[in-house]
Amino acid sequence: MLLEFEKPIAELEAKLKDMKELADQNNVNVSDAVKSLEKRIKELKEETFNNLTRWQRVQLSRHSERPYTLDYIYEITDDFVELHGDRSVADDKAMVGGFGTIDQQTFMFIGQQKGRNTKQRQMRNFGMANPEGYRKALRLMKIAEKFNKPIVTLIDTPGAFPGLEAEERGQGEAIARNLKEMFALKVPVICIIIGEGASGGALGIAIGDRVLMLENTWYSVISPESCSSILWRSWDYKEQAAEALKLSAADMLHFKLIDGIVPEPLGGAHTDLKKVSATLKASILKELKDIQSQPVEEMIANRIDKFSSMGVFNE
Repeated sequence: MLLEFEKPIAELEAKLKDMKELADQNNVNVSDAVKSLEKRIKELKEETFNNLTRWQRVQLSRHSERPYTLDYIYEITDDFVELHGDRSVADDKAMVGGFGTIDQQTFMFIGQQKGRNTKQRQMRNFGMANPEGYRKALRLMKIAEKFNKPIVTLIDTPGAFPGLEAEERGQGEAIARNLKEMFALKVPVICIIIGEGASGGALGIAIGDRVLMLENTWYSVISPESCSSILWRSWDYKEQAAEALKLSAADMLHFKLIDGIVPEPLGGAHTDLKKVSATLKASILKELKDIQSQPVEEMIANRIDKFSSMGVFNE
């Protein structure tokens, strides 16, 4: 899948491929021309991806080839064991979780999971969890607390499922309970936005000692399209809405709503899963070391103070 702003780069890459094939077929030395074109491609990539608009970052966060929660978990852990069910209603496939080991340290991983094709998207409900998904997440957090294992949440959702049946089963209560309980967890909690971070659906697993964002992700109370439809009665103003919402990782860091940005490979996380996973793994281990240096009571107090001090208001 090519995004609009990626097309000029793709055209040059196609030209480079044709040049190499033509040179091989005719046994012609075009090494200088190849080097020149490769240099142009690299410069264009750097210019493009270092100056993305907020809407373009939203598009990258939704890229069809972008790694999802399970992609990262299987890449950075040695022996992930998935756990299922909320022990009350059902096993929500939009929310996944389980134990995994990084460098001999066991973590509880929890996150929203999207699907690659139509069948998977239906099964995963497009990454939009129902109440049982949030109750399942809380159950796994409590298990991690019981066995004194740190928690990593990977956030990638367009929002909690807004259907009538979800509301009937207590969607709002389930998310609210997660917020309350996560503040008091006695183990380190690291939250990472790896794609879309929309509204309460994201916040329901995003209360932690450290909140990080991958470089090309977004975090906001509402999506640009929904914001556009409310303010302008049309989705046509989604780009302006994205700018107004200031939803990028750089914006979130500026407003002190997150603690750090995890860099992505040039072109986005989907271009090099191993590289971005290695960076993510190093970030998790670094943040865990910092958090574990605090006594438990101090860690919880700092977590509460962190979120209590967010925002600007006048009385």
